[in-house]
Amino acid sequence: MQGQAPSTPTELRPAVHQPRSVRPPLVVYVLAVGTFLMLTTEFVVAGILPQIAGDLQVDVARAGMLITVFAVGMVVGAPLMAMLTLRLPQRLTLVLALAVFALGHVIVAAGSSFGVLVAARFLTALATGAFWAVAAVVATRVAGPGAGSRAVGIVNAGGMLATVLGVPLGAFAAQLIGWRGTFWALAVLAVTAIPVIARHVPHQGPEHGAASLRAELTSLGSGRLWLVLAACATTTGGVLAAYSYIAPLLTDRTGIPAHLVPLVLAGFGLGSLAGSVLGGRLGDTRPHATTIVAPAATTTLLLVICLVSGAALPTTVLIALLGLFGLGANPVLISLALRYADHAPTLGSSLSVAAFNVGTAAASWIGGIALGSGLGPVGPVAVGAAIAAVTLVPAIALALTHRRRALGATATT
Repeated sequence: MQGQAPSTPTELRPAVHQPRSVRPPLVVYVLAVGTFLMLTTEFVVAGILPQIAGDLQVDVARAGMLITVFAVGMVVGAPLMAMLTLRLPQRLTLVLALAVFALGHVIVAAGSSFGVLVAARFLTALATGAFWAVAAVVATRVAGPGAGSRAVGIVNAGGMLATVLGVPLGAFAAQLIGWRGTFWALAVLAVTAIPVIARHVPHQGPEHGAASLRAELTSLGSGRLWLVLAACATTTGGVLAAYSYIAPLLTDRTGIPAHLVPLVLAGFGLGSLAGSVLGGRLGDTRPHATTIVAPAATTTLLLVICLVSGAALPTTVLIALLGLFGLGANPVLISLALRYADHAPTLGSSLSVAAFNVGTAAASWIGGIALGSGLGPVGPVAVGAAIAAVTLVPAIALALTHRRRALGATATT
């Protein structure tokens, strides 16, 4: 993917010798719009959960199953759908994913049974996992050598924008037209996006059509791929362990009024948006440095938040920086998963999506236990710091492996 020496393996060619990359093509931004819709639907439920629970006459805790089942669907669905759509053109997979996404939202918007809504959310998660995984592969391909991480960063930024713009707009729409109206709106937007995706996503090369299930599964033997997946789980888990319970920290310990908490969260969202773009840019030239610096900075920020969480201004600034560094390595990790999956990039991308969601689910669960411990609101932040620090293990191992292989390749040329 990088470098000039023909005798050097693709993943070992130093990106620092690449010519300066050009601006990513329009299709990358089109795919970012798709991920904006996908992440909006994943998180918007949290903001309208009481309305859903009241309408369906279930308690809020049970209604929370709509969030849980979506995460499970992403974990299971991303790699599963990658395998099931292996022989389909990537453009067709993206279009079908959007169509199923829209159908799932129509079922939720029109449904009156809680069980039907849970099933529809699971269906939507399968489509989301498929779209996200294939979008990363397509973005990397169309961006060309030396710009893959940057392109993935832009696609991911669409998802980050959902936390800043999509989720608040969805909650606001629910106030005006009801929570079902939010799902109708997302369904309409998905249908509108279908012809745009069909028009702008180019047809992939013949090498994708020649892929086989056996060849895809062979990539699972890559030790470096599993190190990347471990880093995906822990880097996201560290941030989400703290972020999932940031509201109790801000109101109970920091003393920020509840009506100002969304502004603090918006700061985190803006930081994560900038971090995704910046991390993608740096990842094309310094991938391993980025995947080490980001979790190291995240660990430090979370530890400092534990110490100064009683002061409003420093805590607010630190949370914005947490968004910047905490998720900044994600596009780089996705690009590395594509690289180390070798001939199975879609499977590698889908496994990274699954790993992110596994880390989120596990860390959020552990953070909830810590919240009820003697540490109180600081507990999830402390848990997040510990999990983020663990990311340094696979990240450093990847960097050392890369350096050793590069030195070995140099010695043989």
